[in-house]
Amino acid sequence: MEAVFFDMDGLLVDSERVWLEIETEVMGRLGARWTPEHQAHLVGGSMERTVGYMLAVSGSSVPGATVRQWMLDGMVTRLSAGVRLMPGASELLDAVRAEGVPLGLVTSSLKEIADAVLKGVGRDRFDIVVTADDVSHTKPDPEPYLTAAALLGVEPVRCVVLEDSPNGVAAATAAGCAVVAVPNLLPVEPAPGRLVVSSLEEVAVADLRALLRAFP
Repeated sequence: MEAVFFDMDGLLVDSERVWLEIETEVMGRLGARWTPEHQAHLVGGSMERTVGYMLAVSGSSVPGATVRQWMLDGMVTRLSAGVRLMPGASELLDAVRAEGVPLGLVTSSLKEIADAVLKGVGRDRFDIVVTADDVSHTKPDPEPYLTAAALLGVEPVRCVVLEDSPNGVAAATAAGCAVVAVPNLLPVEPAPGRLVVSSLEEVAVADLRALLRAFP
């Protein structure tokens, strides 16, 4: 096992509820209603996709750049006030670090949002961080995970990715990584090279190594 990569929203930190709050507030400013069902369409996606979808649903003529800034300001403000790690996340990070395995954070969120989260989580817990600002294509494209592997000089097939969304799982799988899926808002089906669990509390470093050994 040459590296372990963590997704951020909904996997490392309990931020999907924050996204829902901010999206609801922004849609109110656009004169429309927002529901968890709307949010489910966007899990694991980029800010650009979110803004485009919100404008389409609301029918608003507000410029996309304005909506993007509303979203960004709201998320950074809320996350900077504190964010909660998902159950088992801190323990697994520490266990991987204790074995000397490089760690990366790979997210479809913008750098400013990731920075706000990392203020509370600890930037020094990760060897590299890849955000939407670092790639041309976000998840479900494999570029984020291929970029992370290249930054560490490791082979994707010797890496394990921890994800919560179908988009993230698709990106990691396309990159050639083994995947541990912890479904949050949307279901993820078991598959070869993929372990599906209900919480990171169920995952130990030995499970990550076993998954790689059984990787097709």
